[in-house]
Amino acid sequence: MKIPYCIQLFIIISIAVFIYVYSRNQHLNFGCRKTNLRSRSTIDTPVHNSDHHFTDTPLHPLDPLTIPEINKIRSILSAYEPFSSSFPSINTLSLDEPDKCQVLAWKPGDPLPPRRASVISFLDGQTHLLTVDLDLAVVTGDVVNVGSGYPMLTTEDLTTALEVLLTNLDFNKSILARGVDFNDLVCIPPSSGWFGPDEDGKRIVKVQCFSSQNTPNYYMRPIEGLRVTVDVDKREIVKITDTGRDIPIPEGTNTDYRYTTRSPFSDMTPETNPMSMEQPKGPSFTVENGHTVKWANWVFHIKPDIRAGIIISQAMIRAENGEYRSVMYKGFASELYVPYMDPDQGWYYKSYMDAGEFGLGATAMPLVELNDCPRYSYYMDGVFASADGRPFIQPNIICIFERFTGDIGWRHSEIPAMGFDIRESRPKTTLVARMVASVGNYDYIFDWEFQTDGLIRIKVGLSGMLMVKATPYENIYNISNTDDMSGPLVSENVIGVVHDHFISFHLDMDIDGPNNSFAEVNLVKEETRPGQSPRKSYLKAIRKVAKTEDDAKIKLKLYDPSEFHVFNPAKRSRLGNPTGYKIVPGGTAASLLDLDDPPQIRAAFSNNQIWVTPHNKSEEWAGGLLVSQSKGDDTLAVWSARNREIENKDIVLWYTLGFHHIPCQEDFPVMPTVSSSFELKPVNFFDRNPILNAKPIFQKDLPVCSATSSY
Repeated sequence: MKIPYCIQLFIIISIAVFIYVYSRNQHLNFGCRKTNLRSRSTIDTPVHNSDHHFTDTPLHPLDPLTIPEINKIRSILSAYEPFSSSFPSINTLSLDEPDKCQVLAWKPGDPLPPRRASVISFLDGQTHLLTVDLDLAVVTGDVVNVGSGYPMLTTEDLTTALEVLLTNLDFNKSILARGVDFNDLVCIPPSSGWFGPDEDGKRIVKVQCFSSQNTPNYYMRPIEGLRVTVDVDKREIVKITDTGRDIPIPEGTNTDYRYTTRSPFSDMTPETNPMSMEQPKGPSFTVENGHTVKWANWVFHIKPDIRAGIIISQAMIRAENGEYRSVMYKGFASELYVPYMDPDQGWYYKSYMDAGEFGLGATAMPLVELNDCPRYSYYMDGVFASADGRPFIQPNIICIFERFTGDIGWRHSEIPAMGFDIRESRPKTTLVARMVASVGNYDYIFDWEFQTDGLIRIKVGLSGMLMVKATPYENIYNISNTDDMSGPLVSENVIGVVHDHFISFHLDMDIDGPNNSFAEVNLVKEETRPGQSPRKSYLKAIRKVAKTEDDAKIKLKLYDPSEFHVFNPAKRSRLGNPTGYKIVPGGTAASLLDLDDPPQIRAAFSNNQIWVTPHNKSEEWAGGLLVSQSKGDDTLAVWSARNREIENKDIVLWYTLGFHHIPCQEDFPVMPTVSSSFELKPVNFFDRNPILNAKPIFQKDLPVCSATSSY
């Protein structure tokens, strides 16, 4: 007997709720879960099970909140009078870091500065910005936000949107009319941006749906033209847009990307033998007290963060005299902006701010051992708070490892005919801290790579799935006017919509101390004087020190080359040059949208590639503290418009890394990683090459390995 549809729907919702509750409970069920694998590493930090998180004690002023501390914060908030009758939704809960001067003055063995938590919560339509003092066990600050924007969306917000959706009769009729089985229905609730006063006063998400029939890659099977706007607080549907019923749902053929399923192109698969970098003496780095990394001539503090994903702090490098010198106080990905280039009703709003709306740490998944990270990697868990204030663990979301890819650190050879027989070469081994955020369809790979020559390379890789648009067309020969398309065909009935990615990095540089300056060193063409030289022109480096924030707003130009230095005017090298670091841009992109376009107003940090601002603890998130549905009134561009003085001050360098993505067939059904990077490179920081005395590798240093016969 066929089960009535209403009962089927009830069963589906009940199962979904059960899975959700079960998965949340599993966060705290650590009895059999394997975590912090060291792959038989000889790292000094002991191998441990998740249970140790229950007894963690912070040992550094910047250490993240522990499980006992998060539980204590929840108790404090439960007793807080405004929340006594109704506990708020906890959107973010993290360490309220001590003032910078306190951290810099602290030494190992000193008592920790007071531990405080910063909490963003939502209750009865109001956003509360709270400060909780753990030592005093009281709420010491509670500011109700009066500006635009809402906190990061929680899992509960997204679940609410889907529950409302599945109980709506009009929506269900549309799904049935499109021939989609409810067992194959997958819906996601992405953020909505802000596009006018009609959306003010309510928190909304705009749900879109897919079919997972015959594929786990439902992103490639969109139900085009169906968009549902949901008010997550009132638990009601604001609007249903139902167009495009004549657009077929793309087939699931060739969309399954899993290794366990046989690929139709298996005979053409490029086969390579397994490869691994071996370390016969184990890794060269140590992780002390859970968060302090020491490797070669570097030491730095690292921690997971629910919004930034990974934060590097107090990065210092050892000088020739053995003393550690400050390079960077704090660095992290501040915001990630992804605007799609399609003006249709179902697409115009897609201009995501992934860090502030969803959280790079919140969306970080456990890394895949030996594939995401090599042997001898050290893994770190993230300890975060859920919407009800209870702690949970995201296991293995950061890995730290050494890398040698055959690169050369430095070398020189002399031709024997000149009387010298010299062949000197040194391998380049680096240390990498990696985190991957899986924000819906896209996977973002963040690498912080440290080199022994003092260079720091920050790299972002993009992989995962395209956000595609269904179309009636199976090939370009069927299309009368390709100019009307928002991207190329990447498969039958599938358009890969053109889009951008912009990642803003907050880099609080402290070159030999907090007070630094910023200089633009321009390469200017000079004409030779008559009779001076057979040459007619040459280049000259002209240095200009920025006095104010306006002086440091940089748009990169290929035919107006410059270097960009952060330096300490009070610290001089042996030759009298100010010690510094320069930012070295790699391949990047600039936003081409109108400055008054609503998405660009919210993401105005992408108007320039480089900004410099005075250090301000409240100015850390380039898109603003509250990003969801914000109007762009609290952004890096707004702060910098004050044009404050930045010469010989405690300054922050901001760099925007950009990608233009015009999809192609090779991006289907899952795209190979495309990446770009930039570097922080020492300039007159050392008196000479800091790795001049690096040791070469000899055959006797390595084990003798041979391939095992397969016969």
